[in-house]
Amino acid sequence: MSDFYDALETRDPADREQALIQAVADQVAHAKENTAAYATVLKDVDPTSITSAEDIAKLPITRKSELIEQQKTNRPFGGLDAKGITLANIFASPGPIYEPGTKKEDFARFARSLYAAGFRSGGISHNCFSYHFTPAGLMLENSAQALGCAVIPAGTGQTELQVQTIADLKPDSYIGTPSFLKIILEKAEALGSDVTSIDKALVTGEALPPSIRAGFAEKGIAVYQCYSSADLGLIAYESEAQEGLIVDEGIYLEIVRPGTGDPVAKGEVGEVIVTSLNPDYPLIRFATGDLSAIMEGQSPCGRTNKRIKGWMGRADQTAKVRGMFIHPEQVDKVFKRHPELTKVRLVVSWENESDQLTLKCETDNASDELNSNISNSIREICKLRGEVEFVDIGSLPNDGTVIEDARDYD
Repeated sequence: MSDFYDALETRDPADREQALIQAVADQVAHAKENTAAYATVLKDVDPTSITSAEDIAKLPITRKSELIEQQKTNRPFGGLDAKGITLANIFASPGPIYEPGTKKEDFARFARSLYAAGFRSGGISHNCFSYHFTPAGLMLENSAQALGCAVIPAGTGQTELQVQTIADLKPDSYIGTPSFLKIILEKAEALGSDVTSIDKALVTGEALPPSIRAGFAEKGIAVYQCYSSADLGLIAYESEAQEGLIVDEGIYLEIVRPGTGDPVAKGEVGEVIVTSLNPDYPLIRFATGDLSAIMEGQSPCGRTNKRIKGWMGRADQTAKVRGMFIHPEQVDKVFKRHPELTKVRLVVSWENESDQLTLKCETDNASDELNSNISNSIREICKLRGEVEFVDIGSLPNDGTVIEDARDYD
């Protein structure tokens, strides 16, 4: 049996990149033709002109926050669903935001991550994601069944029943959050029940600290994690190498400077932007709001797609200062107005019982004139006065932070 889900995972990286660029161009053409929302958003975009990563980076961003407003006026999916979509489910996530589930096999593409975690046809999976409104339970069930696994739709809660069911049916795998798996194992130990049939797990939805993973390993359970969203399905997943998360083959992923659509250099922390290649729900340059970074090199497991470092925080760094909101987009406008700068970070502090703004600027061209010009830009763009502090190039942290709220009111 192959170590890989399919041949896509071991493609030559250059061939993959070119194929994905063409796939994005085709998706843009499809979305313009078949969705009400993108017919408007992309009306001035010629899909045939998309031949490079730089061309993709010029496409407009779709933000999650926009979905709520779009869906209010065009139920259920804001016009982002394609004509002729065959619905199996309509999910409801907080917001509310509604997401489609279709009758297609492995519609959320989790089968690839399950396979990498050791799930195989004939296995029995104990699925502890919620089946109530939100999509995780049915998404993972659909993908596990696509691999040939039987699924116990356990959902959340009812810990004693969870333990009894595992002891009776002896599933070989677990799907859910790591914290709930830990609760089940502790309850089984307290009850004296045998749940050792589970020897593998795919977890997502929360952090998996090394100590928790090690605790599972001591109990004979190999735990792998993936990164996903209700809107996009699988984004990236872990392999046996456990060195970063490998980007899924069904998406095009970029890392951009928070508050913009501008890609950052490899290794730099920024916001995860995903173009889904799903024709039923073709989200194009969808801003996840999550921070991550692309890792150097390829995974030792043999998969050749890009790897990301996993979830590194949230990109939404809006701050309210002196009654005014400041957004990362405004900070980026200040930055772009002054080509002498290589990187900036706006720090909001609390001094003398008042909000203070300081724009820390990396540059090797510091001068009083530049300081004055940047101060004027802050006032014009952010509508607030702020100080400018020049710092050495490379001295600002690589953590994706554009606005640092350092206010301490104690």
